[in-house]
Amino acid sequence: MKKYSYQKCTAIVLAFIMFFSLFAGVNQAKAEAGLNVNADGAILVDGETGKVLYEKNADSPLGIASMTKMMSEYLLLDAVKHGKVKWNQEYSVSELVYKISQPTSLSNVPLRRDGKYNVRELYEAMAIYSANGATIALAEVIAGSETNFVKMMNEKAKKLGLKNTKFVNSTGLNNKDYHGEQPQGTGADEENVMSPRDVATLAFHLINEYPDVLKTASTPMKVFREGTTDRIVMKNWNWMLPSLVYGYKGMDGLKTGTTDFAGYCFTGTATRDGKRFITVVQNAKDSSGKNDGYKARFGETKKMLDYAFSNYTKEELVAKHYQVKGHKTIPVIKGKEDKVKIYTKSAINMVIPNNEKDNYKPVLVLDKKKVNKNGEVTAPIKKGEKLGYLTIEPKNGDKVSFLTEEGQKKVQVDIIAVQDVEKANWFVLMMRSIGNFFGDVGHGISSTVKGWF
Repeated sequence: MKKYSYQKCTAIVLAFIMFFSLFAGVNQAKAEAGLNVNADGAILVDGETGKVLYEKNADSPLGIASMTKMMSEYLLLDAVKHGKVKWNQEYSVSELVYKISQPTSLSNVPLRRDGKYNVRELYEAMAIYSANGATIALAEVIAGSETNFVKMMNEKAKKLGLKNTKFVNSTGLNNKDYHGEQPQGTGADEENVMSPRDVATLAFHLINEYPDVLKTASTPMKVFREGTTDRIVMKNWNWMLPSLVYGYKGMDGLKTGTTDFAGYCFTGTATRDGKRFITVVQNAKDSSGKNDGYKARFGETKKMLDYAFSNYTKEELVAKHYQVKGHKTIPVIKGKEDKVKIYTKSAINMVIPNNEKDNYKPVLVLDKKKVNKNGEVTAPIKKGEKLGYLTIEPKNGDKVSFLTEEGQKKVQVDIIAVQDVEKANWFVLMMRSIGNFFGDVGHGISSTVKGWF
């Protein structure tokens, strides 16, 4: 009877274990399927640190169409910053720019063959209306020719660490739209390609290094050549701006793109409650797998942003002046004191999944150039002197991925000395040496005597 009862209890326990294991497995599957983006490639990142929150085919080179213009914007803003180009600088229209700017089937503001335009109005036409002729005009302003500009684009891509990127023109058009006048060294049917990770990395650099780009990118409508017979109303192609068709709260950028090769693409960014996210979709489709155009790219972007704003929160994971348990001080040699207090110079804030603050632990890394192999620092030490850094990592061993090293450093803070530690004078150091010598001798004698018995 007792044996039967024992077997019955064991069976019940095993059944419960199997049930809860199955339940946990279902929940895990649901979590993994929490975000499924219908696009050939996609990525979702934190706009402040570049922490990757979701990715799909993130390293596959795909068509980007007019999202290309983000690199053209970056190079222009860089040239203005360094005084190589001025906003009021005038441009005289080249024959190529005139030809490209005329077809209304392409995104354009028609430019006059004998016209003169300043850099700012050409920039606004590019950033708001995705004007192709205006983009080539800016390429000529910066580099003398679009051919030279494309070389600059690819060189900058390498410097930014974009590993799956190739630019063949400044606009994102298919080279066949140039009718044989595409940049030298590129094929007639070539298009620009980037991976979702590269697109997000470019966007990350653009909005963090040149945040004013968002003031232009978020302009829903602007008139080109106001007060002239060339007046054109430029409506922003980013229909997710709050006042437009697919308006989304907090949306303020960044760039759309469409060609037959690339499909419907969009790099979006939105901010709410102190959080900013960047999204990329390439060749976006609807839930049935069909490419239904504008609705698909904006719908899939909304899906990612809704997921991010609902499931992630910005938390202070390490407070300012935080001291690591067991490492509140560092031993000091040659100092008036034998140890120095250390703490973090500032706080660490990071976007993490809701209610997971306790799942992160601090990791202390001391500077090997200042701390010897015994973990000691040599006096003198100045108050506020950096002695290492503190970062955080998940307790469960999960890998946290960032777009750039610069972004990753935003979740690292300096470890600094709390107070000055002066170097002891020669007499004190000499007496310590003598004391240490006799201490070592005494210890040696004691050990020897103990060894006799």
